[in-house]
Order: sequence, then structure tokens, then C-alpha cells
Amino acid sequence: MSAPEDGHDMRDETRLASAGRRPEWTGPIVNTPVHRASTILFEDCAALRRGAARNADGDFHYGRRGTPTQWSLAEALTALEPGAAGTMLYPSGVAAIACALLSVLKSGDELLMVDSVYGPTRGFCDQVLAQMGIATRYYDPLIGAGIAALIGERTRAVFLESPGSLTFEVQDVPAIVDAAKARGLVTLLDNTWATPLFFPAIAAGIDLAILACTKYVVGHSDAMLGSVTATPAVYPGLRRTTQLFGQHVSPDDAFLASRGLRTLAVRLKAHEAGALAVARWLAARPEVARVLHPALPACPGHDAWARDFRGASGLFGFVLDGGGEAARAALIDGLAHFGIGYSWGGFESLALPVDPAGLRTATRWQAEGPVVRLHIGLEHPDDLIADLDRGLARYRAVRDA
Repeated sequence: MSAPEDGHDMRDETRLASAGRRPEWTGPIVNTPVHRASTILFEDCAALRRGAARNADGDFHYGRRGTPTQWSLAEALTALEPGAAGTMLYPSGVAAIACALLSVLKSGDELLMVDSVYGPTRGFCDQVLAQMGIATRYYDPLIGAGIAALIGERTRAVFLESPGSLTFEVQDVPAIVDAAKARGLVTLLDNTWATPLFFPAIAAGIDLAILACTKYVVGHSDAMLGSVTATPAVYPGLRRTTQLFGQHVSPDDAFLASRGLRTLAVRLKAHEAGALAVARWLAARPEVARVLHPALPACPGHDAWARDFRGASGLFGFVLDGGGEAARAALIDGLAHFGIGYSWGGFESLALPVDPAGLRTATRWQAEGPVVRLHIGLEHPDDLIADLDRGLARYRAVRDA
């Protein structure tokens, strides 16, 4: 197999199958082998010095800088974002978010952070960034171009998560990016829900596109991994920060992520179809006050989703019509085809009780009842619907008792 072309004219499925598979990294093997390494040996002192001076994927230096196993994955993720300069890998999605933020912020700066952000991201801002003298101001996820009014003299970056991982508001990314660029700000997006296949972030003007690869890239709930893909303007700073913090990904985990990446397009289509079937069924149920699915017209920001996204993944939520914790637990605890656990993006379906109200400071979350977040895996949606039907009966019995 010869080296693939630059990929600009490839469809996503072809790019996923070929990206990162340089012959010098794979040899005659289809998949890049797992290179477990700490010490790299050099032929002589001159070669040692050359290795220390160079700092690019493909240049051996020390195991922490990677081997073909990590380089091939990083290259493949970069190929999914045309216009990007490179990708750095991390041992988790939270580590990716932390390094991305620290690569563009310093003491005295201000960060604009979406109020619907992932809880651990908020914790990093409120605890770590605050201790470093970096202020965080939270903003309404539906603010759109109005974010321009929040930009001050100290503001250096805007962080987006679209849709939010608990309440699923879809942000007007182009409007926010335009406002940020007009003031010279860096934009960061947690794009885990959509992946580059459903929302090409770099093409939309985002500077740092973040993925919790633990979710859809790995796809099988058996490895932790994060990535940040960056534009040429900010990639050198991202790479420098990442290496100074000693961030490194196990070659075994990188191999699992590369393997998962090859089937990402096929899996996302199945997640999308199953989730839409379940979401539409829930929307017609009298026990459900509303469904929080970006592809449904009632979801906040749906118009932005319809304009900007190429699809919808398998994660969404729904609000129950009244009841309390006991009624919600009755629904979830008896489910046969849904696991109860954190994360998502694997082949298995999950149901999780979530309480967004305590995680808001710029906006107020109000709901008719408790919230349940679902990840729809690769099971047949009819089986999942039957399971939820029984669960809603349990919920109704407790609620109405």
C-alpha cells in the first residue's frame, strides 16, 4: 500500500480507513504495531544530539515523545480536521481540556466559559485556573453573537461545548467565533458529542478542537484517551505545553483508539439512527415533559444544529413529567439493556440520573421533573424502547402513589 494522498478530496469513510497508515510506520502490516518504548537507542553521540534537537512526530527521541503507535493516531485525527496543523494526545479528555486551556491562558487573563459545560471542566476552571490567577466568566450557551458584550480587556479565550453534555443546548458556533476573532481571542471547543464527522470544528473557525476519545473514537469502553487538534497559529504552544507537563498516552491505548477510529463512521450512523428512534418515541410519551435531543425541533439551539451539523450522535436526555428521585430511580434501576455508569460512546446503552441545576451560575436550569441522560448504543432500538416502556411504568407507579 502506498502512502495515502492528502485526503482533501476523500469522503470521511475513506479518510478514516487510510489516515495515519504511513508505510514507514506500518511496514507490510495493516495496522500500526504497538511500539512499547521508554529508551530510544542512537547510533552515536551526533545522532543523539540530532534527536534531541528535532521535535516532530516521526523523530525518535524518548518514549514520552511517542512512537509510530501514537504518531499514526495523532496524524489520523489531524486528517479529520482539514486545515489543522497537528494533534496532541492525552491520557483522558479532562487532561486534554486542561492542557488546551493552559496553552493559551496565563495569570491575569479571563476565560469565557459556556455555562452548560461538562462538570469536570467547570471544576478545573473554578479550582485550578482560579488558583493561577485566571478568571472564568460563565455565559449563556444560547448567547450567540451577544457574547461580544462580555469580552473585556483581560479576555483571552472563549470555550464552547456544543451541545452541552447534560442539557444539550446547541451553540451558534459561527457567531461566537466571529465575535472572538474580531477581538483576537482564541476559541476552544469540546467536540466530543459530534466528533469531526458531524461537526468539522477547525473548518468552522475553532482554534483548538478537543475530543474525549474515550467516547466515540475508542468506541468500546475499554480505554481512556483525549486529543486536541489545533490550527497552525496555536499548535506550537499546545505542543510545548503538553510536553512540559509530561503528558503521554500508552501505546496500547493509542492502538485501541486507532482501531476504533476505523469504524467511527459506521458506528456513528448506527448510534444516530437508534437514538433518533428512541428520542421520538419518548417525545410522544405522556410521562415525558420534553426530550433534549439536538435533532428534535424543541431542543434549544435546534436551528443551529440543523444549519451547522452533519448528524446527531447517540447521547441525549429527557425530562420526566413530575416525580422525584425515587420515581426516577425506579425507572433507571430496573432497566435490562441500559447500564448505569459514567462516560458514553461505547457499544452499550447507558442511563444516568443527572441534575444540571447545581452546575449553573450564569443561567438557571428549570425543569418539570427529574432528568435522565441516555446513551443509545448498538442494541436494536425496539428492544431499548420496550425496556424504557417498562421503566416508565415503574416511574409512573411511584410518581402517582
